[in-house]
Amino acid sequence: MSHQRSQYALPLAPHELSQLKLLVQAHRTPQAIARRAQLIEVSHTHPDWGTKQVARVLNRHESWVRKWRRRWQETHRLQDASRSGAPRRFPSEVRAQVTALACSLPRASGVPLAHWSRAELARQVTTVATLPPISARTIGRWLTTEQIRPWRFHSWQHIQDPEAFFERARPVLRLYEHAAALLEQGIWVVCTDEKTSIQARQAEQAPRPAVHQHPVYQSPRYHRRGVLHLMAALSVADGLVYGQCHTRKRFVDFRSFLETVVVAEAQRRRVKTVALVLDNGSTHAPKQLPGFVQELETRSEGKLTMQRYWLPTNASWLDQIEIWFSVLQRKLLQPNHFTGLNELEQAIHGFITRYNQTAKPIKWSYTVEHLEHKLATRLREDVAA
Repeated sequence: MSHQRSQYALPLAPHELSQLKLLVQAHRTPQAIARRAQLIEVSHTHPDWGTKQVARVLNRHESWVRKWRRRWQETHRLQDASRSGAPRRFPSEVRAQVTALACSLPRASGVPLAHWSRAELARQVTTVATLPPISARTIGRWLTTEQIRPWRFHSWQHIQDPEAFFERARPVLRLYEHAAALLEQGIWVVCTDEKTSIQARQAEQAPRPAVHQHPVYQSPRYHRRGVLHLMAALSVADGLVYGQCHTRKRFVDFRSFLETVVVAEAQRRRVKTVALVLDNGSTHAPKQLPGFVQELETRSEGKLTMQRYWLPTNASWLDQIEIWFSVLQRKLLQPNHFTGLNELEQAIHGFITRYNQTAKPIKWSYTVEHLEHKLATRLREDVAA
């Protein structure tokens, strides 16, 4: 039986043939590319086969065989040619106006919304006389191309006084950087803070453990059994955590925590100085704390001093104990099921004991140099002013 010979000879170099075979055999190759690679490979292996025979062997249409043989002969490419697409329904000016609307806050247009959605943008467009009606799907496609997502948001805070911020943050970051070396010199760097209003919630039904194809089940209905306030301190050099629970949040409670926990641990470690990193919470009482520190140093006859390093206002992210609080929240307090405050307090102390068995220093990477680079421009502007 005779077959019409192909008018396209497809000689392949050895490396081209090996690449085509890899495309045919690879699991992640798109099927369209794999079929075209198989066509070129078969055409090279059987140069005497005509279009009809190749189409029959590959179970494809003859026009498809002719098209991709010709395409390979001309371009040596297996990908689809670029397509111009349908003509634009909306001019560039319309798209720019919609994008500008998406980049503005809804209240600027008199719309009582916190943020835009695709549907709300499409609805607002209909109220603008200079814009034609546009579907939410089209607007969504435009915003995806521009990588604009006005329906998403995250918290952001601007440093109001960069000079004052830098003045307070710099010594704290230096302490973090040299905490291990300072401990060898007898200076113990400690971050202290409190986690307030930890609720003891007793679920109406006890949590059910995870089983096959089911997660842990937690009852959404619960009874409040009171709240505790956790005073905690984190040793920056070794990552150890110390805590004490109180039913109230007062300076006397914070003082008790310092005396019975922090100072006791400092004496056990035989350090000469405790460098306390503190935020500006009311519990720390900046007006009363100096008197307590002076009294403490007098009682210790100069054997123990306590240095205080106040964090900048609204800069809790610089306090390493906050990182541990997030660990406590995720690993113990969620989901929350405690029958009373005693059980909650025992669970917290048990968690601290377990955590300290494998505690490691927090890998703190934010340095003074990072902060200087962040604030460099604004600091120069303040100096110039």
